[in-house]
Amino acid sequence: MKENFYVFPVGIIKKQDEKIWIEIYEKYHGALLGLDEFSHITVCYWFHENDTPEKRKVLKIHPRRNKKNPLTGVFATHSPLRPNLIAISICKILLIQGNTIHIDKIDAFDGSPVIDIKCFIPSRALKQDIRLPDWV
Repeated sequence: MKENFYVFPVGIIKKQDEKIWIEIYEKYHGALLGLDEFSHITVCYWFHENDTPEKRKVLKIHPRRNKKNPLTGVFATHSPLRPNLIAISICKILLIQGNTIHIDKIDAFDGSPVIDIKCFIPSRALKQDIRLPDWV
């Protein structure tokens, strides 16, 4: 197995006032074909402002930055501190115009690199047998 993988941005998240959109780079424009038939997308982006060797080494945190929550491994949280800084958000599509996807909201900073987009298809399996810790 390879020790390193290369990930290339396909676009960038833009925020201005209350507006949020994703600009897809021109060379990936063809990948948008058919996306307008979906109401939601899964956006994979990079926590670029946390990309330091020190922050990548953090493996345990108190969820939601609350010291009252138990010390928890980052794989059991949505913390932006992770060994690989991949973030995932489900977003509602408001409008697609050319290379721009207008969305309702996303937990990302302006300028966050988008590394992939997937159409959102809900899973029936997720509607049953869900278990969550008390701090959630």
